[in-house]
Order: sequence, then structure tokens, then C-alpha cells
Amino acid sequence: MCFVVKVYALLVTASMMVASIASAEDAWPMPTWESVAPQKVGLDGHQLEKARDYALTGGGSGYITRSGKLVMVWGDPKQRYDLKSTTKSFGATALGIAILDGKIRLTDKVTQHHPSFGTPPDINSKTGWIDEISILHLASQTAGFEKPGGYEKLIFEPGTKWAYSDGGPNWLAECVTLAYKQDVDRLMFDRVFTPLGIQRTDLVWRNNSYRDKNIDGIPRREFGSGISANVDAMARFGLLYLRNGTWSGKQILPADFVKQAGTTVPTVVGLPEVDPKNYGNASDHYGLLWWNNADGTLKDVPLDAYWTWGLYDSLIVVIPSLDIVVARAGQSWKREWAGHYDVLQPFLEPIVAAAQVGRVSNLPLQTPHLFVTAPPQQDDLLERKPTKKRSLSNENEAAGPPYPPSPVIANIEWAPPETIVRKARGGDNWPLTWGDDDNLYTAYGDGKGFEPLIDVKLSMGLSRISGPADKFTAVNLRSPTIETRGDGPSGKKASGLLMVDGTLYLWARNASNSQLAWSSDHGNTWMWSDWKLTESFGAPTFLNFGRDYAGARDEFVYLYSHDNDSAYKPANGMVLARVHKDRVREREAYEFFAGLNAEAQPKWSNDVAMRVSVFAHSERCYRSGISYNSALQRYLWCQIIPGPDTRFQGGFAIYDAPEPWGPWTTAFFTEAWDVGPGETSSIPTKWISDDGKTIHLVFSGDDHFSVRRATLNLKRELPSP
Repeated sequence: MCFVVKVYALLVTASMMVASIASAEDAWPMPTWESVAPQKVGLDGHQLEKARDYALTGGGSGYITRSGKLVMVWGDPKQRYDLKSTTKSFGATALGIAILDGKIRLTDKVTQHHPSFGTPPDINSKTGWIDEISILHLASQTAGFEKPGGYEKLIFEPGTKWAYSDGGPNWLAECVTLAYKQDVDRLMFDRVFTPLGIQRTDLVWRNNSYRDKNIDGIPRREFGSGISANVDAMARFGLLYLRNGTWSGKQILPADFVKQAGTTVPTVVGLPEVDPKNYGNASDHYGLLWWNNADGTLKDVPLDAYWTWGLYDSLIVVIPSLDIVVARAGQSWKREWAGHYDVLQPFLEPIVAAAQVGRVSNLPLQTPHLFVTAPPQQDDLLERKPTKKRSLSNENEAAGPPYPPSPVIANIEWAPPETIVRKARGGDNWPLTWGDDDNLYTAYGDGKGFEPLIDVKLSMGLSRISGPADKFTAVNLRSPTIETRGDGPSGKKASGLLMVDGTLYLWARNASNSQLAWSSDHGNTWMWSDWKLTESFGAPTFLNFGRDYAGARDEFVYLYSHDNDSAYKPANGMVLARVHKDRVREREAYEFFAGLNAEAQPKWSNDVAMRVSVFAHSERCYRSGISYNSALQRYLWCQIIPGPDTRFQGGFAIYDAPEPWGPWTTAFFTEAWDVGPGETSSIPTKWISDDGKTIHLVFSGDDHFSVRRATLNLKRELPSP
């Protein structure tokens, strides 16, 4: 399950301004916090007072900080409070250290790190589930243990439900302890707390209250509960997460782990909750032992906000898009609402409102601070290997490519990174097709299109591109019949585009599973099919040939997808379907690749359940783009390799074949490209040279429409067509 997707983008102008304040000030509370008036950092003091007053209905203490500066305090900042389940997020941090050091991976089975995991009670060993439980299951509350913190019973198969538990995280604490053969309390003071300026008078981690005090002679701590701390220490801890795991220039936690901890886990979203009365739709807004607002349950709070949360409403709140950290501890607030998150609303919403109406006095542009409503995108760091610098290469790296080298393409030589053209900041996806009018048509996701940006962020919007790859221009096409709203998985997004005989076809993902739309007037108006692909094909993309489908292999249109219902979960294989080009709108006309016959010719079935993978790569098949290089007579299939935040780093591959169904070989493969490959990529056929040797890769790296030239060096010269 090495599922990774990107986390969130702070690319709206207002949030960029907030980020610029933080980097310009570079404030760190060492040794103490710099105190400033709220208006100095763009906050409305009256709104903050509302939050403080609500907090004080439960007594206690609190800090509100922005850009690393303290703007409001109440209560005694040095009084320690029993934080209860806020401890879980401190435990997640210890896990992050172990991932950074290469001692543990989220995809590891727990039994790799703990020989007696899961027992007692002995009944657990009879379930057959213990060996299936992963570190990720423990960190995402999906392992199946009952609530208390002792040796608890397994109540469901791992990964099938969400259940709030102390027992699961406490097993995780033991894994970290055994990995280091060291008391986790000492590990955290050495690696995290002391560098942050947190002293032992600020934070105490008690002995285990549910299990034996030692494990293998080492003090046994809990992750489920057990830490007492003051709000000063809590705010420092939150600032570490706000700054993506760095502290005063030192990387303490992996940045990709920090991002995944604060957003949802794609394999968890939508799982049924064991106790929905008390925990609501928790699986839709829970990360790695952190709570979050990724599903927008708190409608007036940014979707990138996340927080620790313990009994008595101890909170460490991190809002990256507003550069805000809040710490609060005391007694519980009065519950007067039915919703699980409702008790937080009167506290968090005034803080957000303070940022909306506040102004920064020392900035030349007196712009109200808006907040980013783009959630962390759903796919993410579910695996971390020890960090090391990799060189750009086609050679086998890590697990290596799943297919042998191309018999045609010796290697791919990429233009220098500084030559990459990046436009349409903030958007991704970018499926492309070559229209009958000689323009390229594309669609963006979670963005505002090409510059000049439109005035609203769209889940799916269209653009038209004219000209060559090195001097193209683009315009945004506004079409109410195709535009959608909703960030991440909550809004339809284009996964494939194709023009055939003057009709523009679009496959949209996030549509349970995917849905077809078409336009006969170059994208101005659209019709939607009254049917969907509901089994597999979570992100279908079209095979593109030449202008208006010129040079197609036959009379069929081909579409590919990773073999999963969800666009956010990688699969073990890729699947293929075809439909006659005159019947693309008819569901009953679709045929699905069902393998090869004895003559190595494809078999097709009208039954999607008979589908067979046309490409296999265990747990690494994800979003892709495919096109035909007519000069080389090779199909070029670009596939992103799931990994930590592929916007900025990660790998991808280009596979080639003589037919749409293979046999596949590897033209290019890297686990670590010299720039981020983004979440999708493709090679538009319009931008392939006549001899087929010069291509231009379009990819969503850095959340832009990114274009990079490349040269295909051949193993032998091909005869002239």
C-alpha cells in the first residue's frame, strides 16, 4: 500500500502573502516567544477575544500565534495539564523520527518490529488478523483494537473500519521503543523537545498505566495518553508542524510525513466508524493520529487545518494557510450540539475570522488575509525509505522497473531543469488532446487556469493552447456545463481528453467511479452521459493519436486506468477498454481487455468483470497518460510512481510498446527525478517532432502546467516511413 498523493498547495495569492510574512520574519521562540499586537501580524483582536472567551468557559490556558509570534495569551502559560489523547500526536511524531531514520515504514507489518504483537489476549491470535496489521493501521486507527489502552481485543479485520483506540497506538509506542531500544521519552527529548526549547519542567511523560512498566528492560510509554504539558510547550510543538518539520534551519521531521499526518489517508476515507455517535464521520477527517478538517465539516475553517485533541479539549491547532498555531488546555467545554466537531466551532471560527478581516500594518498592500480552501490532496506518504541523494538515471533503482529495457529507445535525455516552462500556477491534472482546429485542449484541477487566472477556483476547468511547445499561448474556456467545484475527491476532475471527428470527449474521475462528457462545439457546451463506469476505471485516460485522432490504429477509441474504483488508491495493474469511435457515448458498446489468445492477439469482453490487467506493477499503478509516437511506431505510456508529495519530488516512468496492449518495455524509469513529476503526465502528440526523437512532457510538477523537452536516443535508426 505505498499510496502517496500529494498534500495541499498554498498557492492562492492571499495565502502566499501569509507565507511570505513567515519567511520574512523567520521568528523562532528561542529562548522565548516574541509578543506582538494582533494587528501587527494581520489579526483582528476582537475576534481573537471571542475565541479566548469561549476557551475560558472551560478555564485553563492558551496561546495564539501567527508567523511564529505570540499574539494572545490567557491563563498560566507554565501550568502543566494532562493532555490525554493529544499524546497521540506526540506519539505520531516519534513515529516520524523512526521513519526519518529508516527504522520503520508505514507499510511495514507490525510483527516485523514486535515479536509478541497483538497478544495478550490469546483470542487475538485466533482471528488470523495479527499478521495483516501494518504500522499504518495503528497510526490511522484502523487496526481493529478496542478503545482502552491495555491489551485489547481485536474487533474487526484491519483496514475495514475506523475505531478510536488507545490500545492500537500503545502497540505503536512499543514498536518505536523496540526499534531504538530506548525509552521513547528520552528519544523525544533528545531529538524533538530539547531542540524546540521544551524543558522537563514544561512536559512530563508518565509511566505506562495499562501495561507492564518495562519492555525488554526499557521503560514502556503510551501513545494513547500520558503526556502533561503547558501551552508554551504545546505551541512550540505545533510550530514545528507548521514549519513542515523544520526548526531554526534543522530538519527534525520528514516534511512529507508532517503533511501526511495532517491530512486524510486515502485508504481510510469513507470507512465505517465503530462508534459514529461519539466520533461522527471520523474516517473522513483523520490523519496519522491527528484530526483535520479536510472534508470541510467545519465549514468556516480552512480545509488544511489540523489538530491534536484530547479529553478536556486539549488542542494544538495548526492552520498552514493562515500561518497560525493555537494551543489550549483546561477543562472540557459544554457540549450543546450533536456533531462531533461542533464543540470546536465557537473556538476556531473566530480565529479564522480574525485572519480574514485583519490587516498587516507593515505591508505596502493592505490586503485582507483570506484563507486557502484547498484541502490536502488525498494521496500520501504511506511509505518512507531512508533518505539519500539519487542520481538521475534510467537504471534500476530501488525495486526497479517492472519490464525490461526498450528495444527501440536507448535512453531519454532531458533538457536542464531551468528550461522547464511552468504556467497556470496552482493547477494540476492536465490531460491533453490535439483538436481539429490545430489547438491543444486541456483540463485543470483545483486551480484557476492559465494566467490571467479566472476569479474562482475550479475542481475542473478547461483551457485551449495554441502554438509550439516553446512559445505556446493559452486561454481559459468558461463552460458552466463542464465546470465543477469541490477540492480533492469532493469534485469531479478530468482524467482524459480526446477529440475524434470534431467531437471533444472527456472522462471525469471522482464520479463513482467515472463519467463521460462530450462537446460538439470545441468545449463551449457539454453533455453528460446518463451512465458511469462503476467497476474499476477510477481515473480513465484516452490513448491519443494525431490531430483530431488522425493516424489512429483502427476505428476504436482506447482508454486506460489503474485497476481501482478510486482515483486516489494505486493498484497492482492497469486495465484497458475500447469502444468504436462512433459509439463512444454508448455504455453497451464498450469492450474490456480480457487477455491474449494463443496467437498473442487481444481478447475482448463486454463484461468488465472479465477484465485482465494489460500492465502489472505491484501497488505502483496509478495515474497516467498515453500517446502514440507515429514516427517511432511506439506507444508511450507515462506513469507516475506513487511517492511522497510528487509535486516536488518523486519518480515516474515511460513505458513503450508496439501495440496498445503491449508487450511493454521500459524507455525511462526513475524513483527520483531531478524535479517533482507531479500527479499526472503525458506526451502531447502535437509536440512530437516529425522524426519522433524530440518530445515534450507535460506534467503537473510544482502544481503548474509544466513542459519539459526531451530527446529520445534510439538503439538503432529506424527506416524512413
